[in-house]
Amino acid sequence: MKAVVCEELGSVVLREVPDPVAGPGQVVVRVEAAGVNYVDGLIVRGAYQLRPPLPFTPGSEVAGRLDDGTRVLAFCMFGGFAEQVVVHRDQAVRVPDRIDSARAAGFVQSYCTAAYALRRRARMEPGERVLVLGAGGGVGLAAIQLAKAYGGQVLAAASTPEKRKLAAQAGADETIGYEELKQAARGFGVDITVDPIGGELSEQALRGMREGGRLLVIGFAGGAIPRLPANQVLLRNRSVVGVDWGAWAVTHAGENRALLEELLLLDGLDPVAPETRPLAGAGQAMDDLIGRRITGKLVLVPSS
Repeated sequence: MKAVVCEELGSVVLREVPDPVAGPGQVVVRVEAAGVNYVDGLIVRGAYQLRPPLPFTPGSEVAGRLDDGTRVLAFCMFGGFAEQVVVHRDQAVRVPDRIDSARAAGFVQSYCTAAYALRRRARMEPGERVLVLGAGGGVGLAAIQLAKAYGGQVLAAASTPEKRKLAAQAGADETIGYEELKQAARGFGVDITVDPIGGELSEQALRGMREGGRLLVIGFAGGAIPRLPANQVLLRNRSVVGVDWGAWAVTHAGENRALLEELLLLDGLDPVAPETRPLAGAGQAMDDLIGRRITGKLVLVPSS
């Protein structure tokens, strides 16, 4: 089969490799689409805390079929950028007919991260008002839809008109550019900020939240890790809350599967149709994500 392989940090190549063989309790997924995420690019560059030994195949989420034809999606950690991947049987979750493989491939990481952040870390309640940074990206779009499904109001912030338009289509009540952030957040009355961006935007969002506000630290797609002023946390009893869904999912596999199954059945979730590229385009795809040149989700399609 064909697989994308990282043989040295910073680059990937498409190789012909042996077909995988399932062991006890495992299944082979014939990959129809593999989600590309920001973290995949960081791992390939050696810029993430998780550093697998070389060589390895990146790609943490896939959608495809089992040998009996059952459509599934799976969070596989590594190996997803390939025509086939082996996962534990419990990791393969049946995909509803309403979600095609391209959408399913980008579902797990974005929607589970957003749900874990909003419900388990922020303890979001109906009626709360949510600011979503990076609202045109995968986690941002998922956070918009979930915050609405959980009974909230959403202010979506994104860097371009195209990303703001997509955020509005996902259900955001209001959209803004980053130059309006602090003032708009104060006017909106933000209870929770979903922050996968970091940098100076984190502090602006923190300063704009009202009493009891929770800043959810999800990632640093903007490139800089913020140094937040502690007085702004103390003022108005705000909180800064870390969100590491990936580590939680690995150590709480049963709970994560239950969360994923719950999300797949939740009314109102409509994953955005992703941009698709062939396996041979994996390197450029990861570079484009890290360079924030992608609107919405991006998946690799082995058959293309």
